[in-house]
Amino acid sequence: MPVVVFAVVAGFFAMALRSGDPSRLPSTLVGKPVPETVFPPLEGLESGGKPEAGFSSADLAKGKVSVVNYWASWCQPCVEEHPFLEQLKEQAGVDLYGVNYKDQTDAARRYIGRYGNPYSAVGTDVSGRAAIDWGVYGTPETFIVNGKGEVVYKHVGPISAESLKTKLLPIIEKAKAGAAS
Repeated sequence: MPVVVFAVVAGFFAMALRSGDPSRLPSTLVGKPVPETVFPPLEGLESGGKPEAGFSSADLAKGKVSVVNYWASWCQPCVEEHPFLEQLKEQAGVDLYGVNYKDQTDAARRYIGRYGNPYSAVGTDVSGRAAIDWGVYGTPETFIVNGKGEVVYKHVGPISAESLKTKLLPIIEKAKAGAAS
């Protein structure tokens, strides 16, 4: 049975790669609770003179739609999407959580210092173990999580003006409407 499941997932992965659209990569998390995860804070990151906290999966199940963004200082597409993260946070009115992936602490802090901090909280995944649990293929990847802590959408690759307008914002609004009913 595991061989069959692997073959099916590998087939979807291969089709998505051939299509040239990385957002078509399948996610087994959509419709399921986020993995039980604790993201330690980015050491030395401060706001108002106080250390910034990390976050956990429990923070994503507090009745409010939220967004989780995997990023790294060495990731050029992350730099390209960075301006759209602030737009997403402002336009959607959601908490945006950042996960710094397989990065050096100093490099990550310099990145935040240079490009700004759009995140409500920044956690770290230095080993990449949490990324495996979340099904992350690479950075950047972004997850929309409903108020119950369930993944409703996974965006693979950098957020652009187009994807923000046509995909992410409408899905966030739909998730908010679902939480209100």
